[in-house]
Parts: sequence; C-alpha cells; structure tokens
Amino acid sequence: MHVKWNILCFFAVFLTTASSGMAEGIDLPKRVTPIPATTNGVPHIQIGVTPIPALSAELLQRVSTIPGVEVRDTVISLPGAKGFWLNEAISIARPEVIVGGREFAHMHPDGSLHASLSPELAVQAVKAGWAVPHPWAKQRSGWDGFVMIFTPGSQSELDVVFRLVEQSYSFVTGR
Repeated sequence: MHVKWNILCFFAVFLTTASSGMAEGIDLPKRVTPIPATTNGVPHIQIGVTPIPALSAELLQRVSTIPGVEVRDTVISLPGAKGFWLNEAISIARPEVIVGGREFAHMHPDGSLHASLSPELAVQAVKAGWAVPHPWAKQRSGWDGFVMIFTPGSQSELDVVFRLVEQSYSFVTGR
C-alpha cells in the first residue's frame, strides 16, 4: 500500500507541475531595459531602437538550429526582414496563428520580432516587458498571442528572446 501511495503522490505532483508549466509558459525574468515605443498600426515597428548587429546575427544563427526551421526572406514583413519558416517535414498544429505561408515568426531589420505565442505566454511576456501585442491581435481570429518581441540589447536579453522564439515554434507546431 505504501508503494502505491508514493506512486500516486508522484503522479499527482507530476501532473500538477506539468499542467501548471504549460499554462504559465516559461519563467520570464522582468526586463530591466526601457520598453521601446512602437507604432500603433502596420507596419508595426519600434521607434528609436538601434540593433546590435552581432546579437541579431547570433539570434538568426540560433533560430537556424531549431529542427525544421529555415531562415529566409519574409513574405509578410518589411523589406530586409527575415522569416522563420517551417519546412514541409514539420506539421503545423495551429495554422490559424501563422500570418503567411509557413512563416511562424520574423525578425525586422531593427532586431525586433513578430511571433505567435500561446495567449497565456503572450500576456506573461507583455507583463514582464519583453513584448507588446500586435495592433491586430484582438481583431483576427487566432491572433490572441501575436506579439512584437523587443530587440535584444545584451546577451542575457538575447537568451530570453530566443527562448520566446522556441516557445513560438512549440506553440505553432504542437511540439
């Protein structure tokens, strides 16, 4: 009986932890740098932010290591933006959150990104100062978690931004 009780307790803790982790997304630190101003319409861009080219290059390199993701020119954003594309071998669990083609996110020339996060994680990212909702987020079905993630200004910010891109990939693909 003691062994059965321990197993039941383990599964209860496991299920509680797993379900709360999925609902809450990831543990995001509070962003300490100032939140950039953004436009209120489309194109949705940051105002007065200068990217650090080495950080932008590293982010693109990291994104290219995600299984089944190709970094290529965007089909939906500004000239010079890079789209994060899912190749045909990757199934899409939530096609309604993709803006165009198989592009699940993109990085603007200023280093900011648009990505689809779970609605819960999007709220968390906004509250922690990492993102702002896209102006059309409440106007289009499935776009509740569509956000602009601000340009990383340091290596530690890049780490958080990349974690958000990974979460976008997981949300869109269901992986």
